[in-house]
Parts: sequence; C-alpha cells; structure tokens
Amino acid sequence: MKNSTKKMAYAAICVALGVVLPIAFHSIQNAGSIFLPMHLPVLLCGLLCGPWYGLICGILAPLLSSVLTGMPPAAILPSMIVELAVYGCTTGLFKKLFKNNIVALVCAMLCGRVVAGLAKAFIFNPGNYGIKAWVTGSFVTALPGIIIQLILIPVIMLALERAKLVPED
Repeated sequence: MKNSTKKMAYAAICVALGVVLPIAFHSIQNAGSIFLPMHLPVLLCGLLCGPWYGLICGILAPLLSSVLTGMPPAAILPSMIVELAVYGCTTGLFKKLFKNNIVALVCAMLCGRVVAGLAKAFIFNPGNYGIKAWVTGSFVTALPGIIIQLILIPVIMLALERAKLVPED
C-alpha cells in the first residue's frame, strides 16, 4: 500500500476513534475533561501521519463527534477544534523535528494547551477566562488524561513501529 493511502487510512481510523472513544467516557460525569479520550487518536494521528493529516483529524474528530453525538456541545466545539487541530499538527511537526515520539508528544501537548488557553482568553471567553481557569482545566483536572496519553501513545507507537506499520515520510 502506498504511504499516502496508508496515512489516509490511519487518519480515517483516528477520526473514527475520535468519535467513538468519547462515547464510552461520557457516561461518567466530567469524564471527557478528565480522561481526554478525543485527544488520544488526534495525537496519535499526528505522530503516525504527519502534521497535515493530524491537523485535519484534529478538526474533523470534534466536528463529527458534535454533529453525530452532541459531544462536545456547540458552546465548547470551537475551542476544542482549535486545541485538537494544534495537537494533531504539532505532533507531526515535532516528530519530524526531533525524531522522537515522546519529545514530540510532550511538546505538542504543551503547545495545544497554550494555544487553547490563549484562544479561550482572547476569542471564546474574553474577560471570563484567566490563568487559574487555564491551569485548573488544562493540567489539574486533565492530569489523569495526560498520564494516559504519556503512557499509552508511546506504547502504541512502539508496537506499530516494531510491526513495521508506521508509514514512512
């Protein structure tokens, strides 16, 4: 299979996972903001497929999920699209730059949180969103999800690399 076809297939799977995974978590109150299930496939897509596919996955996953399941709600959707698009794109960019999945993942997770915080503070919730809300939402509440991402994504990438299933650049 050609690399572009393989990347497109992986990106489609990641978008689908971005719709399906949150469904399982949203039966528990606030589980989405705690476990961040939509972040996993978007971050994975960026590492597997590169920045453009990661960007597209980061836009399509929350958009399709919102349309099909009502999650995220319309009020949260724009900021989630921004955050996830940055995650998907920057994981791909940092993977190319550093050639290291964990470094790329950590850098992208930080970039996504900073951009999401800035977008909420200046565009989506101006005057109502500050540093305390950002730290609480992006790091404190999300800590279980961050830990899951830092463990699960490198393990999945390692397994895919060992199985020679990662598309080449």
